[in-house]
This record gives sequence, C-alpha cells and structure tokens, in this order.
Amino acid sequence: MKKILTTALMLTFMVGISFAQKLAYVDSEYIMKHIPEYTAGQKKIDDLSNQWQKEVDKQYAEIERMYQAYQNDQPNLNADMRRRREDEIVNKEKAVKEYQRGKFGFDGEIIKQREALMKPIQDRVSKAIQDIATAQQLDFILDRRSEVSFLYANPKMDKSNEVITKLGLKPNPALAN
Repeated sequence: MKKILTTALMLTFMVGISFAQKLAYVDSEYIMKHIPEYTAGQKKIDDLSNQWQKEVDKQYAEIERMYQAYQNDQPNLNADMRRRREDEIVNKEKAVKEYQRGKFGFDGEIIKQREALMKPIQDRVSKAIQDIATAQQLDFILDRRSEVSFLYANPKMDKSNEVITKLGLKPNPALAN
C-alpha cells in the first residue's frame, strides 16, 4: 500500500511539473522577412547562384557544340584524332562538373557565402529569442517553420513580433503567411 501511494504521489508530482512548463513559439521565416540584411543577403546569394548557374550552362553548351562538331567530323578523323577530341570533350566535362561542385556542392562556395551572410543575422535572432524567454520565464520556444508539427497554435503564444521588436524593427503583419 505504501508503494502504491508513493508511486501515485510521484506520478501526480511529475504530471504537475509537466503542466508547469511554459511554451511559446516563433515563426522564424516571418521574423527573417523583417530584417533588411537578411533580404539583401538572400538577394546577393540568389544573384551569385544565378551567375554561377549561367556560367555552368554556358560551359555545358560549349561541350555540346564540341560534341556536335566531333560527330560531324568523325568520319574524316583518324583514330588518333578521334581519341584526342574525345579526351578533350571528356576533360572539359570533368572540369565543368568540378566547377559546379565547387560552387554548389556540399562544401561549395554558395554554402560558404550563405553561412557568412546569414550566421550573424541568425545569431542576433537567437539572442533576441533567448532574451525574451528569460524575461518571460519561458521554458521552451518552438519554431513554427521547423520539423515540429503544430496541430493547434494559440496566437497568444506567438512571440515572433516580440522578437522583431527586440531586434529594433517594426512588425509588419503583411509579411505573415
């Protein structure tokens, strides 16, 4: 009987603790849309990406032209000339793929640029969120745009506008989705 009473008391205590936790959420995408440096940085990254993609497309078009010229000239070429032209096309294609990997790959230039431009902004937002959580004694702040699935989110719990204000900006409801 004593064990049952102790277990019930502990269970009640644990349930009480779980309900005592204070939650809030933010919409990070909405917050980022308010930060001019973010939109400018995103535009710069998009411009670089488009510029590099045009260069890749241009080089692939050149490879296609080389291949078409090879196809047209092939009957007139001896074995050694065919092999040299084929090697030239293959090497050009390898170079383009390496360029593409260097710009868009896992450790590519676009990732480095994004990190360099966005990390300071993300750090500012994170600091503002932490300050609000500390000031309002919140236990958790979730990001509405992350993997966490909300079946319901009380708008009173949304702290996005407070984060925007903490960053020294004015919330614009038109930017919300």
